[in-house]
Amino acid sequence: MELRHLRYFVAVAEELHFTRAAERLHIGQPPLSQQIQALEGELGAQLFERNKRSVRLTQAGALFLDDARRILALSEQAAVTARRAQRGEAGELRIGFTFSTPFTPYFATVINRYRQQFPHVTLTLHEMATLHQLVAISGRTMDLGFVRPPETTYPDDIRLTELRQDPLFLVLPVAHALAAKDSIAIADMAGEGFVMYPKDAGTGIYPQIFRLCKAAGFVPQVTQEAGEASTIIGLVAAGCGISVLPASFDRIRMDGVCYRPIADPQATTSLLLAQREEETSPLVAAFVKLAEEAAMEGGAQVGLAVAKPPRHPTPTDHE
Repeated sequence: MELRHLRYFVAVAEELHFTRAAERLHIGQPPLSQQIQALEGELGAQLFERNKRSVRLTQAGALFLDDARRILALSEQAAVTARRAQRGEAGELRIGFTFSTPFTPYFATVINRYRQQFPHVTLTLHEMATLHQLVAISGRTMDLGFVRPPETTYPDDIRLTELRQDPLFLVLPVAHALAAKDSIAIADMAGEGFVMYPKDAGTGIYPQIFRLCKAAGFVPQVTQEAGEASTIIGLVAAGCGISVLPASFDRIRMDGVCYRPIADPQATTSLLLAQREEETSPLVAAFVKLAEEAAMEGGAQVGLAVAKPPRHPTPTDHE
């Protein structure tokens, strides 16, 4: 049984006239009659009662008509879905994002705009640290990721594209002496205890803080670790130390905590879009195009891949 047999049957069932059905299908009436007879033979059931003056559906034919219409509708829907997928308009897209990403208005803009333009795509979003995202994308359990600069080795098949630059802010207790300053240099933080993500959390900010502090002439002393930014900020409020986080976290308002910009020009972090180098999925291409357009609306320069770090560990990897 082929789909064309079902189309022939439905046309005859709706017209209840072989000649009109043949004209509708743009085939001859004798071949149509032969195809219906072959279909009845294959099914082992008579679908029509016919004589020289009329054609009527049998009970078996009426029941078969419902199923035939459903099958044809499903086949058409399958074709529509396949065409949408080819255009990047249907399917599932698995996207990762770092802990700070949802606090950037840019992220909300991109996700909302994508959902509006591609309503038939299922977006599956995962909060993950940068390095964990890169491994997942390389392993094809994720398709794209909003990440921070990894500052260490990552899979060779990953391409990173810069979307925007965000400043780093110092997070400190309101009663801290440095809180009286409008802007603080990294060197001013020497001797302070730091509240940070764990070393093995896979975040890009951990090695970056060590790099910035070493460039300022000291090694940061980690007094407390926490896996969530909100917890880090809460520990700062509790007097456990200071911290350095992307400026987007200043939207977390907590009693006893203040945020101050860092004066050092290198105290910035990029928001990057990670994907596989040889990615061919139309779904991914459509999202990347939209994300880059949204970034350019904000004045960012996008489209250039970020250079990979050396393939050997950097000194900060061991801190």
